[in-house]
Amino acid sequence: MDNLFSLNEQSASPLADRMRPKTLDDFIGQTHIVGPGRLLRRAIEADRMTSSIFYGPPGCGKTTLAYIIAGTSNAAFARLNAVTSGVADVRKVISEAEQRLSLYGKPTYLLLDECHRWNKAQSDSILPAIEQGKIRFIGSTTENPLIAMTPAIVSRCRLFEFRALSPDDLLIALNRALTDKINGFGTMAVRADPEALSHIAHIAGGDVRNALGALELAVLSTPPDNTGLIHITLEVAEESIQKPVLRCDESLYYDMLSAFCKSMRGSDSDAALAWFARLIYAGVDPRLIVRRIIVHASEDVGLANPLAMLQASAAATALETVGMPEARISIAQAIIAICESPKSNSVISAIESAMADTEQGGFMPVPQHLRDTHYKGHERIGSGDGYKYPHDYPGHYVKQNYMPEETQGHRYYIPSDQGQEAKLRERRRTRGIIDP
Repeated sequence: MDNLFSLNEQSASPLADRMRPKTLDDFIGQTHIVGPGRLLRRAIEADRMTSSIFYGPPGCGKTTLAYIIAGTSNAAFARLNAVTSGVADVRKVISEAEQRLSLYGKPTYLLLDECHRWNKAQSDSILPAIEQGKIRFIGSTTENPLIAMTPAIVSRCRLFEFRALSPDDLLIALNRALTDKINGFGTMAVRADPEALSHIAHIAGGDVRNALGALELAVLSTPPDNTGLIHITLEVAEESIQKPVLRCDESLYYDMLSAFCKSMRGSDSDAALAWFARLIYAGVDPRLIVRRIIVHASEDVGLANPLAMLQASAAATALETVGMPEARISIAQAIIAICESPKSNSVISAIESAMADTEQGGFMPVPQHLRDTHYKGHERIGSGDGYKYPHDYPGHYVKQNYMPEETQGHRYYIPSDQGQEAKLRERRRTRGIIDP
């Protein structure tokens, strides 16, 4: 208990905050943007940072890097949170930055956390200061700024995408925390089994804050043995970190849904099932997923395998009648059926071509022989004259013009040579239709 009390006296802040790197050399991960020779690293080291937006998942180092920039720069540093700040707060920061620049020639960095939360009025309030160089803006967000932020402010900033940290990166952070004698547990008798640290690193989902929080909970909640040693076993680690949480904001939802659809189109059952599982795990309404399955049964398979549509419709029925989680089995069956089916986009190509012609207008009257005859006196105006009833002819087919006058000679449906459509091509050939 002495160690616990001494730790509390040392700092009441969380371990993740205490272990925040202070220099670029200590910064973990993101080598694609801050590795040796990279643009962002060169700009930081030369103190020539321009207004930028850092975006990526939680706990990957966005705010930490902003603090490193503040610590290594000769500029002043101000921080706001878009959730709690308003236009008045921005104007105050700008006013102070103007005075600082005019009196001392000292620039000011403004770090704005959750910058996607700013509305247009708040964003517009800072634009002149960015353009005139009164402040250097650094926005931090978990959202895709191209989707979640106003174009005016995005266009004035460099975008840097941060990636989730790898398990190896998280192991570095965990081991640092165990050995650091000032901010970590280096002065305590702690032994963590390698499999325990590995479990935390893998379950943390690339979030160093989550990983260090789990380690801190494990250390502070595990009683020492009779020698005073705190032993972190795999069992302790499993209790200290929850199952991975998959955030699913609007941007990530559409990215995962896109990956899911492209996997089905690409005939990769394993990948499609993996994305389906992630979407369900993230809490996405399964009805939204099933709708896409139904669409792709026609868009990517179509008449190459008509049974794919039946599988998709059956999955939708199962979802409504059985519900989750059991319906996930039927949905998975439909996904696999679509993935493993021969592919054809002839259906969507046909309807898109027909719709494009229709949007051109120029509609002519319905040809006389195709007009409605289900009323008395139709013969007086010639409706239906010349119509040939297919069932009166051999093979229940007779060559006849059915096209609207303005689209004569247009071809919409062209069957592929895949699956059942190969047979359709042969059948159409017997009717005199030669497909390309």
